[in-house]
Amino acid sequence: MRVLVEADGGSRGNPGPAGYGAVVLAAETGAVLAERAEGIGVATNNVAEYRGLIAGLRAAAELGADTVEARMDSKLVVEQMSGRWQVKHPSMRPLADEARAIAAGFAFVSYTWIPRERNRHADRLANEAMDAQDSAKAQQVQQPQPDQPSRQTRPTQCADPEPRRSSPAGWSGAQGTPTKILLLRHGQTEMSVAKRYSGRGDVPLTEVGEGQAAAAAARIAKLDGIDAQTPIIASPLGRTRQTATAVAQVVGGQVETHDGLIETDFGQWEGMTFTETAERDPELHGKWLSDTSVPAPGGESFDAVHRRVRRARDELITRFGGRTLIVVSHVTPIKSLLRMGLDVGPSLLFRLHLDLASLSIVEFYPDGNASVRLVNDISHLG
Repeated sequence: MRVLVEADGGSRGNPGPAGYGAVVLAAETGAVLAERAEGIGVATNNVAEYRGLIAGLRAAAELGADTVEARMDSKLVVEQMSGRWQVKHPSMRPLADEARAIAAGFAFVSYTWIPRERNRHADRLANEAMDAQDSAKAQQVQQPQPDQPSRQTRPTQCADPEPRRSSPAGWSGAQGTPTKILLLRHGQTEMSVAKRYSGRGDVPLTEVGEGQAAAAAARIAKLDGIDAQTPIIASPLGRTRQTATAVAQVVGGQVETHDGLIETDFGQWEGMTFTETAERDPELHGKWLSDTSVPAPGGESFDAVHRRVRRARDELITRFGGRTLIVVSHVTPIKSLLRMGLDVGPSLLFRLHLDLASLSIVEFYPDGNASVRLVNDISHLG
């Protein structure tokens, strides 16, 4: 029997909370024959990728496959398993040996690199495993230290962190140096004035919006740890790039864009008001307001946005782990990042308000802990 094994793994912090996913497909029909997924605690991306491959190969062996094509978006694992690259890292060698031992039981095995967008099934399984692992960790009862709040009842820090303010790591048990993300929503546009759904439409800032961006930039420049070396990452849309450019002009540095930070695709509702969409699609609009898995017609769901933003966050932490960075984005992506920091459900999207040009701050620790330090601050607009 010939099968395809698609495998993936991820780490939210690298190293950080990690998990893998693998799916075995019938080569002729593409039918799903088996799925495997597991959270593996704290590990690196590469370890998680190897664990995903091992799980997929083992599942194929259990199905009685004799010919296997393993597909992954990890160039490292594919090249090492194909024998073109050496396995130099000590932590990788036992995993590579284990994978080869399983592969030796097949008549034929090949390894193929595929782009991430073609590995969505395994990626989804890996993220679901990490989500389940995070949820299980959050539900564990933590014993409070004397005269300190328990982890379940600690208050959200919603004040601007000053240089002398203590770190929440002292009482939360967080380990390592956090990645601090300053979350700035873009300034005013004509669409926001008219209160219309503004997703992928590329509208510029108004004159008021430009002033808001300048005020936010001046505020950020005064924060501790901000200088010309601070990464500034923006959604690729014009309104966020304008806002990010205003920040760069004050603090220095260059603006780069990340597609994962773009606003929700509202599809056919783009440019319409709340009332107009409710009148046009009353039943669907009602579901959309209460179920984050429901997409706008021709658009994307909030769940899809959350997964996209989570991948973007993981990529940024991998690149800039332990540093402070500025992210200029939109309402839904910023809410998604705050939701990750608070480790709460999707109802946050409907209960949290974020003003134009507002500033929020969240810190992500390498051990999976997080701290929301500031939410929806607009004091600089007064």
